[in-house]
Parts: sequence; C-alpha cells; structure tokens
Amino acid sequence: MHGGGGKELGDRHAWEASEVPPRGKLITLEGLDGSGKTTLAAGLAAAFPALTLLREPGGVALAERVRALVTDPALEVDPRAEALLYAAARAQLVAEKLRPLLAGGQDVLLDRFLDSSLAYQGAARGLGVGEIRAINAFATGGLVPDRTLLLRVDVATGRRRQAGRTGAPDRLEREPEAFFVAVGAAYDALAAAEPDRIVVLDASAIPAAVLAEARRAVGAVLTDR
Repeated sequence: MHGGGGKELGDRHAWEASEVPPRGKLITLEGLDGSGKTTLAAGLAAAFPALTLLREPGGVALAERVRALVTDPALEVDPRAEALLYAAARAQLVAEKLRPLLAGGQDVLLDRFLDSSLAYQGAARGLGVGEIRAINAFATGGLVPDRTLLLRVDVATGRRRQAGRTGAPDRLEREPEAFFVAVGAAYDALAAAEPDRIVVLDASAIPAAVLAEARRAVGAVLTDR
C-alpha cells in the first residue's frame, strides 16, 4: 500500500500549523471599477495615518510586474491563466509584506484582495467561486480580511466615471457591460453570505458621505482588539 498520502497529509498539517496568526488588522476595499476605491483609500489613509496602504495586484516588485501583464490590452490572457496570475501576485504580496506587517502589529488597508478574484474570475469568468477560493486559500495561507468595505455602484455609473478618466482603459476595463453586471451580482452574493465581515457602502453617494461611513466601519474594527 502506497504511504505517500499520509506523509503529504502530515506535511500539509505541519505547514498549516506554522502559519502565524496576524496581530494587526487587515482591511480591504472592493467594488467595480469606477466605484471610487482609489478616492476612498486616500481618504481613509489620511483619516488613519497609522494604516499601511497597499494595492492589488501590486505592492511588491513581482506583483507589480504581474499587474502590468494582466492589465495589458495587447495581451490575450486565458481566464485560468488570469486567475493564476492574480493568485501568484497575491501570494508574493502576502509572503513579502502582508504577513510580516500584520505579525508586527501593523494595520493594513488593501485596495482589492481575495473577493476580487471570487467576483471577477470565479463568477464573471465562469471558473467557479469555490475553485478560485481554493486556489487563493493556498496562495495566501488562508489569510482572510478582518473587515471588507464593498463600494456598491451600478454598472452604468461606474462606466461613466471610468470614461471621465485620463488614459486608455486597461484589458479588464474593456470587458462588455454584461461582464461587470456579473461581477456586481457576485459581490452582492459575497456580502450576503458574510455580513459580519463585508460592510456595503453606497458608492453613488457624495464622496464625503462615503468616507464618513467608511471611517466608522474602519474605526470599529481597529478598536476591537
């Protein structure tokens, strides 16, 4: 009888046991393109100057190079390759920055994380939310945000805001409206499934009102030690 399975299981348990529970708080921002994440991130960073602000994909050199690949409209990227590239960038960010920061007690504000892959690749690309969740659980070592702020905005508003930006749209921003409708529906399903973690904000409101609500949500989780 082959004994490799038992060793593999034992190795997996040893790896899981070696993961150090983070002491800092991880707060993530999610939403459709054009929902105002960048504006909100800047506002929260000013309101809570002790927060470390990072973005996905990016934050470290390898992940920034992956970002250039997955957003390049000149490249044809298979959905599975896209999902794996995002997971690879995320794995590097977690290993190189997120876990060390959190283990040292530093609170982090991250523009996009796991939920983006669940909504964009799992749902809108049709790869399966469960499958993408499993890939990213491996990539992150099971790291889950303490609080996620979901900026909810309708697709038409998001696309109108995008049209007002300077520069050409990237590869994902060029997807048809139906794609973003699927992403928005997936985000709503994730929020309904995890109401304790995901706080939904009305991103169609004026920026000051969105920031005020976000500050309350972030302040609550930062004081809950």
